Amino acid sequence: MQLDQLKRREFISLLGGATAAWPVVARAQAPISYPARLVKIIVSQAAGSASDIVARLVAQFLSEKLGQQFLVEVRPGAAGNIATEAVTHMPPDGYTLLLVNSQNAINVALYEKLSFDFAHDIAPVGMVESVLVMEVHPSVPAKTVPEFIAYAKANAGKLNMASAGIGGPQHIAGELFKFMAGVNLTHIPYKGSTPAVTDLLAGQVQVMFDVTPTSLPHIKSGKLRPLGVTTTERLPFLPDVPTIDSFLKGYEAAGWIGFGVPTGTPPEIIATLNKQTNAAVLDPHIRQRFADLGAVAVPPNSPDEFAKFIAENIDKWTKVIKFAGIKPE
Repeated sequence: MQLDQLKRREFISLLGGATAAWPVVARAQAPISYPARLVKIIVSQAAGSASDIVARLVAQFLSEKLGQQFLVEVRPGAAGNIATEAVTHMPPDGYTLLLVNSQNAINVALYEKLSFDFAHDIAPVGMVESVLVMEVHPSVPAKTVPEFIAYAKANAGKLNMASAGIGGPQHIAGELFKFMAGVNLTHIPYKGSTPAVTDLLAGQVQVMFDVTPTSLPHIKSGKLRPLGVTTTERLPFLPDVPTIDSFLKGYEAAGWIGFGVPTGTPPEIIATLNKQTNAAVLDPHIRQRFADLGAVAVPPNSPDEFAKFIAENIDKWTKVIKFAGIKPE
Protein backbone atom coordinates (compact mmCIF):
# COMPACT_ATOMS: atom_id res chain seq x y z
CA MET A 1 0.00 0.00 0.00
CA GLN A 2 1.39 3.42 -0.96
CA LEU A 3 2.32 6.01 1.68
CA ASP A 4 -0.30 8.56 0.52
CA GLN A 5 -3.02 5.89 0.85
CA LEU A 6 -1.89 5.14 4.40
CA LYS A 7 -1.96 8.84 5.24
CA ARG A 8 -5.44 9.24 3.81
CA ARG A 9 -6.75 6.29 5.81
CA GLU A 10 -5.15 7.68 8.97
CA PHE A 11 -6.62 11.10 8.25
CA ILE A 12 -10.15 9.80 7.59
CA SER A 13 -10.07 7.75 10.79
CA LEU A 14 -9.04 10.83 12.74
CA LEU A 15 -12.17 12.66 11.62
CA GLY A 16 -14.22 10.42 13.85
CA GLY A 17 -12.23 11.38 16.96
CA ALA A 18 -13.48 12.83 20.21
CA THR A 19 -15.05 16.27 20.16
CA ALA A 20 -14.03 19.28 22.17
CA ALA A 21 -15.97 20.26 25.26
CA TRP A 22 -18.18 23.35 25.30
CA PRO A 23 -18.24 25.58 28.35
CA VAL A 24 -21.25 25.63 30.64
CA VAL A 25 -23.12 28.90 30.25
CA ALA A 26 -23.03 30.89 33.46
CA ARG A 27 -26.44 31.26 35.07
CA ALA A 28 -27.78 34.64 35.89
CA GLN A 29 -31.21 36.07 36.54
CA ALA A 30 -33.02 37.12 33.39
CA PRO A 31 -34.76 40.48 33.16
CA ILE A 32 -38.48 40.50 33.82
CA SER A 33 -39.18 41.38 30.19
CA TYR A 34 -36.98 40.49 27.24
CA PRO A 35 -36.42 42.17 24.93
CA ALA A 36 -37.21 45.61 26.27
CA ARG A 37 -35.30 47.53 23.59
CA LEU A 38 -33.53 47.20 20.24
CA VAL A 39 -31.38 44.08 19.72
CA LYS A 40 -28.39 44.04 17.36
CA ILE A 41 -27.33 41.07 15.24
CA ILE A 42 -23.68 41.45 14.21
CA VAL A 43 -22.75 39.81 10.89
CA SER A 44 -19.09 39.20 10.08
CA GLN A 45 -19.57 38.73 6.31
CA ALA A 46 -20.20 41.38 3.66
CA ALA A 47 -23.58 42.90 2.91
CA GLY A 48 -25.50 40.69 0.48
CA SER A 49 -23.68 37.52 1.56
CA ALA A 50 -25.59 34.37 2.52
CA SER A 51 -24.95 35.16 6.20
CA ASP A 52 -26.30 38.69 5.80
CA ILE A 53 -29.43 37.52 3.96
CA VAL A 54 -30.18 34.82 6.54
CA ALA A 55 -29.63 37.28 9.39
CA ARG A 56 -32.08 39.78 7.90
CA LEU A 57 -34.77 37.14 7.31
CA VAL A 58 -34.51 35.90 10.89
CA ALA A 59 -34.21 39.44 12.28
CA GLN A 60 -37.52 40.42 10.69
CA PHE A 61 -39.18 37.33 12.14
CA LEU A 62 -37.78 37.98 15.64
CA SER A 63 -38.85 41.62 15.48
CA GLU A 64 -42.42 40.58 14.73
CA LYS A 65 -42.58 37.79 17.31
CA LEU A 66 -40.79 39.52 20.21
CA GLY A 67 -42.10 43.06 19.73
CA GLN A 68 -38.74 44.85 19.53
CA GLN A 69 -36.56 45.64 16.54
CA PHE A 70 -33.73 43.23 15.73
CA LEU A 71 -31.25 45.28 13.69
CA VAL A 72 -28.59 43.67 11.49
CA GLU A 73 -25.18 45.36 11.56
CA VAL A 74 -22.51 44.21 9.09
CA ARG A 75 -18.88 44.23 10.32
CA PRO A 76 -16.78 42.30 7.77
CA GLY A 77 -13.04 41.80 7.91
CA ALA A 78 -10.26 39.50 9.17
CA ALA A 79 -12.21 36.34 8.26
CA GLY A 80 -14.94 37.21 10.73
CA ASN A 81 -12.63 37.84 13.66
CA ILE A 82 -13.38 41.57 13.90
CA ALA A 83 -17.09 41.02 14.45
CA THR A 84 -16.57 38.06 16.76
CA GLU A 85 -14.13 39.95 18.97
CA ALA A 86 -16.51 42.91 19.17
CA VAL A 87 -19.36 40.71 20.40
CA THR A 88 -17.19 39.03 23.05
CA HIS A 89 -16.75 42.46 24.64
CA MET A 90 -20.47 43.23 24.69
CA PRO A 91 -22.53 42.88 27.89
CA PRO A 92 -24.02 39.37 28.19
CA ASP A 93 -27.57 40.69 28.34
CA GLY A 94 -29.12 39.37 25.12
CA TYR A 95 -29.02 42.67 23.29
CA THR A 96 -26.11 41.74 21.01
CA LEU A 97 -26.18 38.55 18.94
CA LEU A 98 -23.47 37.21 16.65
CA LEU A 99 -24.32 35.55 13.36
CA VAL A 100 -21.94 32.58 13.66
CA ASN A 101 -20.96 30.20 10.87
CA SER A 102 -18.45 27.54 9.86
CA GLN A 103 -15.73 30.18 9.52
CA ASN A 104 -15.78 30.68 13.30
CA ALA A 105 -15.03 26.99 13.88
CA ILE A 106 -12.28 27.04 11.25
CA ASN A 107 -10.66 30.14 12.75
CA VAL A 108 -10.07 28.36 16.05
CA ALA A 109 -7.44 26.22 14.30
CA LEU A 110 -6.39 28.67 11.59
CA TYR A 111 -5.33 31.56 13.85
CA GLU A 112 -2.85 30.86 16.62
CA LYS A 113 -3.08 34.26 18.30
CA LEU A 114 -6.54 35.74 18.79
CA SER A 115 -7.60 38.04 21.60
CA PHE A 116 -10.68 35.92 22.24
CA ASP A 117 -11.60 32.23 22.55
CA PHE A 118 -14.63 31.53 20.37
CA ALA A 119 -15.38 28.22 22.07
CA HIS A 120 -15.53 29.86 25.51
CA ASP A 121 -16.52 33.46 24.83
CA ILE A 122 -19.55 32.85 22.59
CA ALA A 123 -22.50 30.78 23.83
CA PRO A 124 -24.54 28.99 21.13
CA VAL A 125 -28.21 29.80 20.56
CA GLY A 126 -29.17 27.67 17.54
CA MET A 127 -28.37 26.74 13.94
CA VAL A 128 -30.66 27.71 11.08
CA GLU A 129 -29.06 26.99 7.68
CA SER A 130 -26.34 25.02 5.91
CA VAL A 131 -24.99 23.67 2.55
CA LEU A 132 -22.17 23.72 -0.07
CA VAL A 133 -21.96 22.28 -3.58
CA MET A 134 -19.03 21.08 -5.70
CA GLU A 135 -19.31 22.61 -9.15
CA VAL A 136 -17.18 22.76 -12.30
CA HIS A 137 -16.95 24.85 -15.45
CA PRO A 138 -18.63 23.09 -18.42
CA SER A 139 -15.24 22.77 -20.15
CA VAL A 140 -14.35 20.10 -17.58
CA PRO A 141 -15.44 16.82 -19.21
CA ALA A 142 -16.31 15.11 -15.92
CA LYS A 143 -20.01 14.73 -15.16
CA THR A 144 -19.67 12.78 -11.91
CA VAL A 145 -17.38 12.89 -8.88
CA PRO A 146 -15.55 9.65 -9.88
CA GLU A 147 -15.03 11.02 -13.39
CA PHE A 148 -13.66 14.26 -11.93
CA ILE A 149 -11.25 12.35 -9.68
CA ALA A 150 -9.98 10.35 -12.66
CA TYR A 151 -9.67 13.51 -14.77
CA ALA A 152 -7.84 15.37 -11.97
CA LYS A 153 -5.39 12.48 -11.52
CA ALA A 154 -4.73 12.41 -15.27
CA ASN A 155 -4.10 16.17 -15.17
CA ALA A 156 -2.32 16.48 -11.83
CA GLY A 157 -1.62 20.09 -10.88
CA LYS A 158 -3.31 21.46 -14.00
CA LEU A 159 -6.76 22.12 -12.51
CA ASN A 160 -7.40 25.27 -10.48
CA MET A 161 -9.73 25.24 -7.46
CA ALA A 162 -11.26 28.60 -6.53
CA SER A 163 -12.31 29.67 -3.06
CA ALA A 164 -13.58 32.79 -1.33
CA GLY A 165 -10.30 33.07 0.57
CA ILE A 166 -7.59 31.12 2.37
CA GLY A 167 -9.01 29.19 5.30
CA GLY A 168 -12.64 29.83 4.41
CA PRO A 169 -15.31 27.10 4.34
CA GLN A 170 -14.97 26.71 0.56
CA HIS A 171 -11.20 26.30 0.82
CA ILE A 172 -11.39 23.80 3.67
CA ALA A 173 -14.10 21.77 1.90
CA GLY A 174 -11.82 21.60 -1.15
CA GLU A 175 -8.80 20.57 0.88
CA LEU A 176 -10.78 17.78 2.52
CA PHE A 177 -11.83 16.57 -0.93
CA LYS A 178 -8.26 16.77 -2.26
CA PHE A 179 -6.93 14.66 0.57
CA MET A 180 -9.69 12.06 0.63
CA ALA A 181 -9.72 11.71 -3.18
CA GLY A 182 -5.93 11.83 -3.51
CA VAL A 183 -5.97 14.54 -6.17
CA ASN A 184 -3.72 17.55 -6.77
CA LEU A 185 -5.70 20.76 -7.36
CA THR A 186 -4.09 24.21 -7.35
CA HIS A 187 -5.86 26.45 -4.86
CA ILE A 188 -6.66 29.96 -6.12
CA PRO A 189 -8.01 32.15 -3.29
CA TYR A 190 -10.20 35.18 -4.01
CA LYS A 191 -11.58 37.95 -1.83
CA GLY A 192 -15.11 36.61 -1.60
CA SER A 193 -17.37 34.18 -3.45
CA THR A 194 -18.50 36.66 -6.12
CA PRO A 195 -15.11 37.19 -7.84
CA ALA A 196 -14.32 33.49 -7.47
CA VAL A 197 -17.55 32.45 -9.18
CA THR A 198 -16.98 35.12 -11.86
CA ASP A 199 -13.69 33.50 -12.83
CA LEU A 200 -15.23 30.04 -12.61
CA LEU A 201 -17.92 31.14 -15.07
CA ALA A 202 -15.18 32.46 -17.36
CA GLY A 203 -13.24 29.19 -17.18
CA GLN A 204 -10.21 30.83 -15.52
CA VAL A 205 -10.59 28.24 -12.74
CA GLN A 206 -12.16 24.82 -13.16
CA VAL A 207 -13.73 23.78 -9.87
CA MET A 208 -15.14 25.31 -6.69
CA PHE A 209 -16.88 24.22 -3.50
CA ASP A 210 -19.29 27.07 -2.90
CA VAL A 211 -22.37 28.03 -0.92
CA THR A 212 -25.48 27.34 -2.97
CA PRO A 213 -27.05 30.83 -2.64
CA THR A 214 -24.18 32.19 -4.76
CA SER A 215 -24.09 29.38 -7.30
CA LEU A 216 -27.65 28.10 -7.69
CA PRO A 217 -28.68 30.63 -10.38
CA HIS A 218 -25.66 29.65 -12.51
CA ILE A 219 -26.35 25.95 -11.98
CA LYS A 220 -29.97 26.38 -13.04
CA SER A 221 -28.93 28.30 -16.15
CA GLY A 222 -26.45 25.58 -17.12
CA LYS A 223 -23.42 27.84 -16.83
CA LEU A 224 -21.97 25.68 -14.04
CA ARG A 225 -22.22 21.90 -13.62
CA PRO A 226 -22.82 20.53 -10.10
CA LEU A 227 -21.08 17.25 -9.33
CA GLY A 228 -21.99 16.70 -5.71
CA VAL A 229 -23.27 18.30 -2.54
CA THR A 230 -21.13 18.36 0.59
CA THR A 231 -23.94 17.30 2.93
CA THR A 232 -24.75 13.66 3.68
CA GLU A 233 -28.23 13.94 2.15
CA ARG A 234 -29.38 15.24 -1.24
CA LEU A 235 -30.82 18.73 -1.44
CA PRO A 236 -34.49 19.33 -2.27
CA PHE A 237 -33.62 22.03 -4.82
CA LEU A 238 -30.90 19.88 -6.47
CA PRO A 239 -32.56 16.45 -6.25
CA ASP A 240 -30.54 14.95 -9.11
CA VAL A 241 -27.16 15.92 -7.63
CA PRO A 242 -25.67 13.12 -5.48
CA THR A 243 -23.77 13.58 -2.25
CA ILE A 244 -19.97 13.48 -2.43
CA ASP A 245 -20.21 11.07 0.50
CA SER A 246 -21.84 8.50 -1.80
CA PHE A 247 -18.51 8.30 -3.68
CA LEU A 248 -16.03 9.27 -0.92
CA LYS A 249 -17.38 7.62 2.20
CA GLY A 250 -17.09 9.89 5.20
CA TYR A 251 -16.85 13.13 3.22
CA GLU A 252 -18.97 15.88 4.79
CA ALA A 253 -18.22 19.60 4.77
CA ALA A 254 -21.47 21.50 5.13
CA GLY A 255 -21.29 25.22 5.57
CA TRP A 256 -23.56 26.32 8.41
CA ILE A 257 -25.08 29.47 9.88
CA GLY A 258 -26.47 30.06 13.34
CA PHE A 259 -26.61 32.50 16.24
CA GLY A 260 -24.54 33.04 19.36
CA VAL A 261 -24.37 35.46 22.28
CA PRO A 262 -21.66 36.49 24.73
CA THR A 263 -21.01 33.78 27.31
CA GLY A 264 -22.77 34.62 30.55
CA THR A 265 -26.02 35.61 28.85
CA PRO A 266 -28.89 34.42 31.08
CA PRO A 267 -30.09 30.95 30.04
CA GLU A 268 -33.69 32.22 30.04
CA ILE A 269 -32.79 34.70 27.29
CA ILE A 270 -30.90 32.05 25.33
CA ALA A 271 -33.96 29.79 25.62
CA THR A 272 -36.23 32.57 24.30
CA LEU A 273 -33.94 33.24 21.34
CA ASN A 274 -33.57 29.53 20.62
CA LYS A 275 -37.33 29.01 20.67
CA GLN A 276 -37.92 31.84 18.22
CA THR A 277 -35.05 31.00 15.84
CA ASN A 278 -36.39 27.44 15.71
CA ALA A 279 -39.83 28.88 14.97
CA ALA A 280 -38.30 31.01 12.22
CA VAL A 281 -36.96 28.03 10.28
CA LEU A 282 -40.38 26.37 10.49
CA ASP A 283 -42.12 29.46 9.14
CA PRO A 284 -43.40 28.72 5.59
CA HIS A 285 -42.33 32.13 4.25
CA ILE A 286 -38.76 31.80 5.55
CA ARG A 287 -38.47 28.19 4.39
CA GLN A 288 -39.55 29.27 0.92
CA ARG A 289 -37.06 32.15 0.92
CA PHE A 290 -34.31 29.73 1.97
CA ALA A 291 -35.31 27.37 -0.84
CA ASP A 292 -35.32 30.24 -3.35
CA LEU A 293 -31.82 31.17 -2.22
CA GLY A 294 -30.57 27.60 -2.40
CA ALA A 295 -30.29 27.17 1.35
CA VAL A 296 -31.48 24.40 3.64
CA ALA A 297 -33.24 25.15 6.90
CA VAL A 298 -32.02 22.63 9.48
CA PRO A 299 -34.46 20.95 11.90
CA PRO A 300 -35.12 22.72 15.24
CA ASN A 301 -32.20 22.24 17.61
CA SER A 302 -31.28 23.13 21.19
CA PRO A 303 -28.33 25.26 22.35
CA ASP A 304 -26.68 22.07 23.65
CA GLU A 305 -27.12 20.32 20.31
CA PHE A 306 -25.70 23.32 18.48
CA ALA A 307 -22.79 23.45 20.95
CA LYS A 308 -22.00 19.79 20.28
CA PHE A 309 -22.15 20.41 16.52
CA ILE A 310 -19.75 23.37 16.80
CA ALA A 311 -17.34 21.38 18.98
CA GLU A 312 -17.31 18.57 16.41
CA ASN A 313 -16.63 21.10 13.64
CA ILE A 314 -13.75 22.68 15.56
CA ASP A 315 -12.22 19.25 16.14
CA LYS A 316 -12.68 18.16 12.51
CA TRP A 317 -11.39 21.33 10.85
CA THR A 318 -8.41 21.51 13.19
CA LYS A 319 -7.31 18.15 11.80
CA VAL A 320 -7.93 19.20 8.19
CA ILE A 321 -5.97 22.44 8.61
CA LYS A 322 -3.02 20.67 10.25
CA PHE A 323 -2.90 17.94 7.59
CA ALA A 324 -3.16 20.46 4.74
CA GLY A 325 -0.68 22.88 6.36
CA ILE A 326 -2.99 25.85 5.79
CA LYS A 327 -1.82 29.22 7.08
CA PRO A 328 -3.87 32.44 7.21
CA GLU A 329 -3.20 35.25 4.74
